[in-house]
Amino acid sequence: MQDEPLVLGIDLGTSGVRVAVINAARELLHTEATSYAEGIQRPDDWLEACRSLLNSIPDTLRACLRALAVDGTSGTLLACDHRGVPLTEALSYARAYPEHGERIHDLVPQGGPASSSSGSVARALHLIDQLGPKLLLRHQADWINGWLLNDWRWGEEGNNLRLGWDLESKSWPAGIAAQEWAQALPEVRASGAVLGIIDDGRADELGLPPGLLVVAGTTDSNAAVLAADPGPDDGVTVLGTTLVMKRLMAAPIRGAGVTVHRVGGQWLCGGASNAGGGVLRRFFSDDLLAELSRQIDPERNSGLTLRPLPGRGERFPVDDPDLQPVLEPRPVSDALYLHGLLEGLAEIEAKGWARLTELGADPPTRVVSLGGGARNPQWRRIRERRIGLPVVSCSTPPAAGVARLALQAVSQKGASEH
Repeated sequence: MQDEPLVLGIDLGTSGVRVAVINAARELLHTEATSYAEGIQRPDDWLEACRSLLNSIPDTLRACLRALAVDGTSGTLLACDHRGVPLTEALSYARAYPEHGERIHDLVPQGGPASSSSGSVARALHLIDQLGPKLLLRHQADWINGWLLNDWRWGEEGNNLRLGWDLESKSWPAGIAAQEWAQALPEVRASGAVLGIIDDGRADELGLPPGLLVVAGTTDSNAAVLAADPGPDDGVTVLGTTLVMKRLMAAPIRGAGVTVHRVGGQWLCGGASNAGGGVLRRFFSDDLLAELSRQIDPERNSGLTLRPLPGRGERFPVDDPDLQPVLEPRPVSDALYLHGLLEGLAEIEAKGWARLTELGADPPTRVVSLGGGARNPQWRRIRERRIGLPVVSCSTPPAAGVARLALQAVSQKGASEH
């Protein structure tokens, strides 16, 4: 173990943070998770979660760490000063600003994820209106990278698509680049690129080895796809606080609410609904969810037609900032209500896969599921019936997926030194 190079993945999700340590064979040696104390909107919570989890890594593993990579929720945007100090709370990926629709269209006329009023350009305009243009705009993972490096210059390409970054031209749209606030944007690097070496003071504070490489990661849902290691005919659904559908493809597709990434030399296209397990937790504890699920017969329909959004607005499979949740009628039976909510989520997932196919993706022949919801056998069967495809579960955490990008950087560095 002493000489074996290990890598670390840090996964900043919607409700908390997870770390994973893997070796060169991609074996998971350690993983640990914690929830945000107050919520995703508080960057102090991101830091406290990272500190406590990094302290949880056994010393024998920590001493062998050579690189780390961070993933985060794509679209959660923070305004900070040039020393990284937050100027206000972060705006979550789910916050939409329909009032900025016309301004966004002028800035990003070509469409894509940045053109939506639930994209990061809308959140950026809200922050700039509030705080003025002399600030930095950083997404969740990019801000944590800045904290590790003590240098907030950088942004990773996948985390900045909702802010307008164009993967093909490798530039910001002309309309955005011409703005007075363009200096607030990060210098963008490709996923897997080495951003630098951890700051000595930060390494000392966190008990991490000096010289640790900080590698540009990806988004939390892309990290989940890397963890799932899908085949060419697989679709991947992440059943977390939100519902995310992704597909590796030979060529990119375009559409409202659709995200297009480059991961491992392939195009990764998909979309994320605001609906997901977060809505279920509003009504039921985890223990109650498990107990009520056992009372559901997934071969029968509930008779309910629900749309389990957490609030107004949806990103995908429809891009509609005014779409309202449908959470009633609520029957007397909690098991029946949960059955209806799970069917509503399965309906959104089915429409998501149909939308991707309509836009030019090959339909998957199987769906690989990750996230907390992937462990629920009744939900899995409800989804199989509604989607019409076999559904299998993967338990590898996204933190181990993003760690693979760190491993790739260590391998490339080793190869270049020999």
